[in-house]
Amino acid sequence: MIRLRPLRRAGRRDRGSASLEVVVIAPAIIALLGLMIAFGRVIDADGAVDAAAHAAARAASLERDAASAQAQARSAAEDSLSGDGVTCQTTDVSVDTSGYSLDVGQAATVTATISCTARLSDIGLPGLPGSKTLTASFTSPIDTYRGRQ
Repeated sequence: MIRLRPLRRAGRRDRGSASLEVVVIAPAIIALLGLMIAFGRVIDADGAVDAAAHAAARAASLERDAASAQAQARSAAEDSLSGDGVTCQTTDVSVDTSGYSLDVGQAATVTATISCTARLSDIGLPGLPGSKTLTASFTSPIDTYRGRQ
């Protein structure tokens, strides 16, 4: 005669395994979420820096002299970054206004380069750098037939 084991005994060996699985998997899931937050923050800041470079170059190209172009480009870049909610540890706005030295009738451009250091240290993942520097450039044409100083 064949005796069957009661099913209750087989289930006792698995007791506590779900808790152990959660303890092992939870840090990996938390680390993955932290990485997703870090990458999202970098991508968001990269888009904002690119938009700031566009705004700075456009604002500079609308001015009639190099000094005004420099000032307007810096102001437009700062306004664009703050409008997008990006806070940079350091922000560098470089504007090439050499096109203003060309004579009226010659094609000229203004190039704005924005560099922003985004902070990542508050995410708190081991091995993640404390910050990342993002850079973007954009060139905008100066009106060929408008007077320049």
